[in-house]
Amino acid sequence: MEKLNGVALKKIDDIVEKHKNEPGPVIVMLHEVQDELGYIPFEAMTKIAAATGVSPAEVFGVVNFYAQFTTVPKGKHVINVCLGTACYVKGSQSLIEAVSDLLGVEINGTSEDGLFSLDATRCLGACGLAPVCVIDGRTIGACTKEKLAREIKLIQDQEHSAQA
Repeated sequence: MEKLNGVALKKIDDIVEKHKNEPGPVIVMLHEVQDELGYIPFEAMTKIAAATGVSPAEVFGVVNFYAQFTTVPKGKHVINVCLGTACYVKGSQSLIEAVSDLLGVEINGTSEDGLFSLDATRCLGACGLAPVCVIDGRTIGACTKEKLAREIKLIQDQEHSAQA
């Protein structure tokens, strides 16, 4: 387990303090921690548990139950490929394999440069648009390998020009 720096710990403490007296604060705190840090570290779960009077196991259970939460840091850009039934039948498995090959990233992993995360997800609720991919929260319906490659290239070009 990695050690969090003081800035991250302070953010967690501020979030817990802000929401600890609200009704049903666990989910609110988890969302805010993930928004701030990009993931939910174990230290955040223990602080949330202590502030809300539930066990760390309960908080961990919530984190693992909801697919939108993650306990590992994500890349700067997150690519979700739906593997729900409608998307799978229309070829989403080949999409996820193409992105994995293109970026050299494992499924549900992050690229070595930290730029991209590739997540296999279950139904995204847009079955009529199958196969569906979501890049940085933007939905791409009737997704193809070509569309994904174009989107990834645009992001890479933007990142490279921002570094120059």
